[in-house]
Parts: sequence; C-alpha cells; structure tokens
Amino acid sequence: MGSVKQEIYADGLGQIHFAGNMVRFDFMTLQPGADGAAPTPEYSQRVIMPPQGFLAAFDSMQQLINKLVDAGVLRKNPNAPNAEE
Repeated sequence: MGSVKQEIYADGLGQIHFAGNMVRFDFMTLQPGADGAAPTPEYSQRVIMPPQGFLAAFDSMQQLINKLVDAGVLRKNPNAPNAEE
C-alpha cells in the first residue's frame, strides 16, 4: 500500500512574521458570512521554518512565478513598485 499524503487548502496567508528565530506563515481560509455578508478570514494552519528554509522556499516560488509569466498565465504589473523595465 502506498504512503498516505495530506493536502492542506488555504485561501491565502493571513500573516507572515519572524519570531523566535523562525519564519511563521499563518494560513487562512475564508468562511461564509451570515445572511450574505462578506466572508471572514479564519486562521487554519501555521507553517514554521528556519530562515534558510524560508529563503529556499522564496527562491522556488520566484522561479515558479517566472515560469507562469513566461507561459502567459500571469502578467507583470508595469505600475508595481520595483517592476522590471
């Protein structure tokens, strides 16, 4: 029998902060509001990693962003700060 894999879904990051010499990502999901009100964020999971792991993850994400831009899935915002010219 193969290994069981767990998947975690998040609508986004609620917070990312540095405490205790570790980078902490607080993921959140959007919960439906009562009677048609706007959804509210609810913290669901936390990932904690050392700064070296954070930098490696950031590098991996940047490489994926570049591939998505090259594939036309994402577009760079020319008005964003630090946009490449």
